[in-house]
Amino acid sequence: MSARSEGTPFDALRGQLQDAAAEFADGPDALQGILLGMVDDVDRAVREPLEIFPVCHHSPASAVAMARRLREKQPKVVYLELCEDMAPLLSELRNCRLPVAVQAFASEVKGFPADWAPLSVVAPITEASAEYQAISYALDTPGVELVLVDRSSDHVFQWQAGETDPAGADDRPAEEGAALHGDAVGVEIGDLRPRFAELEEHLLHHGRVRHWSEWWHQYVELPLGDSDHDTYRQVMLLIGSLFRRLAPGDTGRVRVDEDRERYMWTRMREHLAATGTDPEDCLYVCGAFHASSRVEEFGVHGSDTFEISPPSESTWQYGLIPSSHAAIEAQFGLAAGSVSIAATQWSKNIERTRVRPFRLAGQDGAKKAAKPRKAAAAAAPVAAMAPSDKLSGFLQSPPALDRLDEAELLGWSVEIVRSARRNGYLASTADAIAVFETSILLAGMRDRARPTPYDFQDAAVTCIEKETVPGRRDVRRLVEILMGGDRIGRVGYDALPPLARDVHDRLAPLNLKLQQRGMQRALLDMTSQPELRQCSDVLWMLRHLMPHGAARPIMGERELGKQSVQESWDLALGTHQRALIELGYEGVSIEQVLEQRLRRAAYAPNATTAQVLAAVEDAVLHLRSGRLADELGIRALEVLATERSVDGAPEVLRRVRRLLAYYRISRPVLPSWIESFAKTGYAHYCTLLPTAFTDEDATVRQVAAMLGFLFSMESLALSLGCDRTQLELAFAQSHPQEPSRVALLWAAQVHLGQLSCGELRQRCDELLADPLVVPAYPRYLSGFLHALEPVPQLADFVVEAVSKAFARLPDPVLLPWLPTLITTLRSEGADLAPLLIREAGRVFPGRLAALDAWVAPWQAAPEEPVTAAAGGDTAGRAALLAAHPETCDSVAELLGWEGTWETEVSAPAGAVLVGRHPDTAVALEALLTGS
Repeated sequence: MSARSEGTPFDALRGQLQDAAAEFADGPDALQGILLGMVDDVDRAVREPLEIFPVCHHSPASAVAMARRLREKQPKVVYLELCEDMAPLLSELRNCRLPVAVQAFASEVKGFPADWAPLSVVAPITEASAEYQAISYALDTPGVELVLVDRSSDHVFQWQAGETDPAGADDRPAEEGAALHGDAVGVEIGDLRPRFAELEEHLLHHGRVRHWSEWWHQYVELPLGDSDHDTYRQVMLLIGSLFRRLAPGDTGRVRVDEDRERYMWTRMREHLAATGTDPEDCLYVCGAFHASSRVEEFGVHGSDTFEISPPSESTWQYGLIPSSHAAIEAQFGLAAGSVSIAATQWSKNIERTRVRPFRLAGQDGAKKAAKPRKAAAAAAPVAAMAPSDKLSGFLQSPPALDRLDEAELLGWSVEIVRSARRNGYLASTADAIAVFETSILLAGMRDRARPTPYDFQDAAVTCIEKETVPGRRDVRRLVEILMGGDRIGRVGYDALPPLARDVHDRLAPLNLKLQQRGMQRALLDMTSQPELRQCSDVLWMLRHLMPHGAARPIMGERELGKQSVQESWDLALGTHQRALIELGYEGVSIEQVLEQRLRRAAYAPNATTAQVLAAVEDAVLHLRSGRLADELGIRALEVLATERSVDGAPEVLRRVRRLLAYYRISRPVLPSWIESFAKTGYAHYCTLLPTAFTDEDATVRQVAAMLGFLFSMESLALSLGCDRTQLELAFAQSHPQEPSRVALLWAAQVHLGQLSCGELRQRCDELLADPLVVPAYPRYLSGFLHALEPVPQLADFVVEAVSKAFARLPDPVLLPWLPTLITTLRSEGADLAPLLIREAGRVFPGRLAALDAWVAPWQAAPEEPVTAAAGGDTAGRAALLAAHPETCDSVAELLGWEGTWETEVSAPAGAVLVGRHPDTAVALEALLTGS
């Protein structure tokens, strides 16, 4: 692969490695092939005319080396390993506070499995990263072109077509900061980690560290932090070649990696050919793993046999979303706190090396620039020099001893004790001394003179952490906060999509800083400030569209036919900025997005009638769109006609009642769809009723909801042409066996007039008198409780039945049933409990003193009928009716009754009620006479 005949700067290193392979290995072939192959990879990359700059993602050493090399070389074209379709967004980074992530999002999937939707790709960017240095240099330097050369977002999923879950959604982060990327697929510049598990385990064991991030910090970041360009470049190339050659034979992953390298070199050669740029004036920034590529397309003189497939028909949207250190760590498998430690190390490297980093002009969140010095002439680009062997010296030199910085370690120890005390730990000055000494001890045990942040973290946990954690944060988390914390980025207003900007503009009258993270309270008084009504509309739509907690109402409600005059909201739009940005991928306004989602929910293949009716209600509540509500109502009618189960009957009943009540008070005429719905639903549930009474899968609550629909919609359905014979035939065919359904059938028969209350009371008494039925009696009561939904006039009878059950049922039967009664009323009978309580308050005495003399109405002896009062003229009691017969004649004519008036009025029973209960009349007489 390399030109051995010409001689290279690495010939001496090859000879040393060949001798070492022959001495330490059983045979020189295997080890010699790996070691010499690594040197060949480095030699090949170094001699490439187009300079390759290898990096590791979120590495401060790479960022410092990148900034130094850009100022020295001043390339005219920067090729960057990043999805090529994300290029238009990079200029918006100056309007954001880092870290943020560049996102590509596709909600409509074409050419991919449907269960992959939505497709999302994110590329997080931090200030302590080489890619940000390259982007800042290219965007703010005149005459410099930035070219993204990696595969497009669409190709990311095209090349993963064999996987079932490319996003790894089953292993999502749980913490708030770690969930900012959601289930997106992460792409990073410079994924540099051993793919050979035994190699990583060997490195961690002999390096005396716990995880890979700590090993990389100790053995790569710190040694390369002060190295020159050639040393840094050759060492990174060597590491990339090592990990590449010792990678296991995962053919799918190797194929994707090699295709990415072919893709990038093909794009670079196309750009060079199109622009005529000299490769010496270019810089190629890529991961060290890809810099040591061995594909035939490698280099500016590589073959052009690779064909790039066309993208799919999926529609991609692009934007910037907030990111965080925790989200980057969770998505790419880094140790908790490692990105924050890298950010701290970046600041130290900048201060120590005096390298001036690049930063986008006007960068949000950046420190103010120092007072400008006197303008100096721009440094001329450093001429390219022949590569020399820096690897031999680096590998042979002993590690530089970094002396102990006692002031830094002491400051850490004091601050962690102070933070621990604020979080409930009983820490003292003695603990700070212990942490200080233990950090030095652990560093010595791990063969390093200066304690690293990871040594300090272990020491703090050992000395401060007790048996329990008194607060929400443990000591390990407190150390992470001390080292920089989980910095969370923010997308600026100018970089937001149109929908997000529109939301902020419409909520401007609230005078809140909505882009800030955290909860903010908004108070809306629409009486004194009518313009806040529009803000209220926006907030209710956001509550429907965004995750829970983004917009939460504290006071106020929005129901059909009701509007609040005052509202109070807890808003956290800054915390949920990513969700707001992703709404912008679906439309240009929240009304458009809401309408699209309602249509999508209503026309889904598995949509139920209840779900479609919920969409109708939301269309009326939030969009006030009669056109959309009517369209979705027709869809609900279609879905109802195809349903063959009663699973959604309770929800259908509840929503239809609300919609019917709303339309009756808001429109002069009912919409045609709701009339058709009542008519179709009446026939539909009449057909399903006999089966539902005996179906074990149907619950009592669902059967009760069916009866509620039939009874409440009966008058409307009959007026529209339905026949009541359907209902009567349905009941004639219903023969339930389960006690609760039998009780439900009896209650329905009372409503239909097929059974009187006296006969129902007699049947219940017979059940209580039968010892064989007593254990099942609570199930009858459960049926009567559910019967209050379709037959609310039975409330007095239900109170009587429950009271008799408490009085007569034995404890072994009654006590096990009480939890069922309570849970039933709480979960399924929340609307029925007030009815029962009101009826019980009417029946039972209101004062404790009256309880002893109180007799239940159903236990009182029946009163004999009272005869007509003596001395009264019975013939004159209907004098008013006989004197004014016009009303009765009109009613008789309307009913089609032909009759004649009697000349003599027969003696009627008279005012029997007044005679039976004379107390009211006597009290009225006393009031009028004053006696």
